[in-house]
Amino acid sequence: MHSPLLFPSEQATSRRQFLGTSLGLLAAVSLGGLARPARAASPIVLPALPYAENALTPVITANTIGFHYGKHHKAYVDNLNKLIAGSDLADLPLEKIIAAVAGKADKTAIFNNAAQTWNHTFYWNSLRPNGGGEPPAALKQRIEASFGSVDALKKELATAATGQFGSGWAWLVADGDKLKVVKTGNADVPLTAGLKPLLTIDVWEHAYYLDYQNRRADYVNAVLDKLINWEFALKNLG
Repeated sequence: MHSPLLFPSEQATSRRQFLGTSLGLLAAVSLGGLARPARAASPIVLPALPYAENALTPVITANTIGFHYGKHHKAYVDNLNKLIAGSDLADLPLEKIIAAVAGKADKTAIFNNAAQTWNHTFYWNSLRPNGGGEPPAALKQRIEASFGSVDALKKELATAATGQFGSGWAWLVADGDKLKVVKTGNADVPLTAGLKPLLTIDVWEHAYYLDYQNRRADYVNAVLDKLINWEFALKNLG
């Protein structure tokens, strides 16, 4: 079962409208410097990292990136290709696969691997070497309108990331004209709730345990202070 955040029982729109909204948001969200054709080739491929494996050191070491990207992210891609092989989903772009299987109990494995493939690509682009600092002026204005200050937003993101029980994600999203922070468990994504992701922090243990062990808060605060990619968020805001 997926998080109630993503599939509220009181949703009033039809399934056709719901999927249309999800697909529109998926198409609108940027994946940074990753080259991707308008229609993805089959099978789904592991996108290249937008920087070298050691580029985020010392906040996130090359050892962690090697396992996280080279093992975990790759496994989601490989598992997804096995699950969709020979099916009607096999030739669809990743975003359409996610929208097509979201909320279907018999397609949970496909959703989990497709969403985790997308989530991780989005996460790599939410980080950059020598990140953090002040957001661009246009983004800072929107942050201050929604949270009061950049520091207030960072505190809310840190609270969401450290407060997520078990595996999951903390997100800065756009909900219409307002920015907000949400958290999702496991593979769930804000897209299927009609929210537009701007950036994310991965709080699955494999994202930080080799470097920080059980000190999730230290990892989260270091990411927010030194790696977060405000330019990526602004690009997604549009």
